[in-house]
Amino acid sequence: MSHVFPRHTKSSLPTVARGSGVYLYDNDGNQYFDGSGGAAVSCLGHGDTDVINAIKAQLDQIAYAHTSFFTSDPAEQLADALIRHAPEGIDRVYFVSGGSEAMESALKLARQFFVEIGQPQRRHVIARKQSYHGNTLGALATGGNEWRRAPFAPMLVETTHISACFEYRGKRDDESTYDYGQRVANELEAEILRLGEDAVMAFVAEPVVGATAGAVPPVEDYFKRVREICDTYGVLLILDEVMCGMGRTGTLFACEQDGVRPDIVSVAKGLGAGYQPIGAMMCSAQIYAAIEAGSGFFQHGHTYVGHPTACAAALAVLTKLTDGGLVQRSAVMGEKLQNELEEAFGQHPNIGDIRGRGLFRGLEIVEDRDSKRPFDPSRAIHKALKREAFAAGLACYPMGGTIDGQNGDHILLAPPFILEDQHIDEIVTKLGIAIGKVL
Repeated sequence: MSHVFPRHTKSSLPTVARGSGVYLYDNDGNQYFDGSGGAAVSCLGHGDTDVINAIKAQLDQIAYAHTSFFTSDPAEQLADALIRHAPEGIDRVYFVSGGSEAMESALKLARQFFVEIGQPQRRHVIARKQSYHGNTLGALATGGNEWRRAPFAPMLVETTHISACFEYRGKRDDESTYDYGQRVANELEAEILRLGEDAVMAFVAEPVVGATAGAVPPVEDYFKRVREICDTYGVLLILDEVMCGMGRTGTLFACEQDGVRPDIVSVAKGLGAGYQPIGAMMCSAQIYAAIEAGSGFFQHGHTYVGHPTACAAALAVLTKLTDGGLVQRSAVMGEKLQNELEEAFGQHPNIGDIRGRGLFRGLEIVEDRDSKRPFDPSRAIHKALKREAFAAGLACYPMGGTIDGQNGDHILLAPPFILEDQHIDEIVTKLGIAIGKVL
């Protein structure tokens, strides 16, 4: 009998034995293509010797030292490397152990910033429906996925949610793509005015929506309008790149493709590529200067902030993503994957939309293609697709509740950047087997 508390108490999972490249193997010798990188984590695949050697070398020096006493060379070098590639204005890096911690840190920093500059009345956070920003209470409150929020609603701080930029589901037939993007962006201004011009501290969004909706990219100029609104009302723009960042969408930071400058941006997942738990909250020089000139102390902290071994691993990962050309490879291979998905499933009566950027792709499943009507949630199509894909040797990331937290199904694909052309064929073939059996 296992004493592990699993994600689902009724599940019976195989035991992973090893990983090699784009594949995982269980104790029975079964091979699985890692088509979602776990949860968009394993961007380098499994068994990367450069990252493993960096971890071993760091362990020979120092595994851990608390940041109230020391900084470390790996943390300093990783911060320098991130800032060299960061969006305009981003100047400081706060290392944590994962995405939820990074987003929690971002929210608390935003609040403390306004306290430090004499605007303590700014307390409201605006986010978007069908977003996901983590499972700690502050991050969960910010997220807009009702299914995840519901059991803990009495414990959550008040957050308001405007429409997502979800062209497939939201654009009207009588409006252009540009007009649609401006319309949903302008909901932010309306919500700021409703709450009070000087009462809102931050707007939080994923540049490309991940788990809850399935690789949904924004339309052109949506985020430029969002930035204008934030600047007009003195609201901080916090971008959650925990899942879509670190090359996943074809640029190191997902927001690069939208020409938008965040005040705070959070990354994780691909930063460590699964080799060590790590995340980072990155902020502008202006925000850091306010803390430095005020109390001088960020009233926040975690035991494993700036963990030297995790930072050493992430530095090796980041080097491969940038100097090693894997970010560009994500863009190129992502287009190939999109093309093959469209060729295989573009006319399928139950595939309504195939979308995404880079090696971050989603397929939305519908009962009726013309009306975009989803399947009845009681059928749990996403669960059946996950089961059949796994049986075919493909680990992918299907989820339900795509539209509103209850209705809708999608499949998320986020394979390692090291995949070859034949692996794209393998993904499409095995996905086709699952879709054929379920639909």
